[in-house]
Amino acid sequence: MPLPFTAAIASEPVDSVAHIIQIALTPVFMLSGIGTLLNLFNTRLARVSDHIEQANALLTDDNDDAQRNMQLERHLVRLHRRTLILDTAILAGGLGGASSCGAAFVLFMGSVRDSSVAAWLVLMFGLALACTVGALALFLGDSLISWHGLKREGPMPRPTPKTN
Repeated sequence: MPLPFTAAIASEPVDSVAHIIQIALTPVFMLSGIGTLLNLFNTRLARVSDHIEQANALLTDDNDDAQRNMQLERHLVRLHRRTLILDTAILAGGLGGASSCGAAFVLFMGSVRDSSVAAWLVLMFGLALACTVGALALFLGDSLISWHGLKREGPMPRPTPKTN
């Protein structure tokens, strides 16, 4: 039993079908890049979460050093700000990836159904590009907060050794 769209494809020349496949691969390559960015964002978020746990553990130990505790609290504020930015970057990257998939889908559906899908294609691919740019801008924001915080506040205090 032939598939419903095989009649439409059978009448197309090979060059035309090959061109459609080439064009449809552009969103797929973009999706691959977005996947790599999402992996980077998740890795950074995991590291920030580890630092939050470490700072919380240092705050809860039996140390009465007010200056050290104030420095740890400043670190925690900065780290929480970074988690918010990275969460938003991951959301924007995910929307960009979904839009890339949507653009590839619209391209294929337009070629199979022989209909005008230019507006949908521009919308989906434009949304993918905008979300990716937004995710990269948020990543830059996280990097700036990280770099300037480290420069301004210095490294996180080390645990104080316990004396017996």
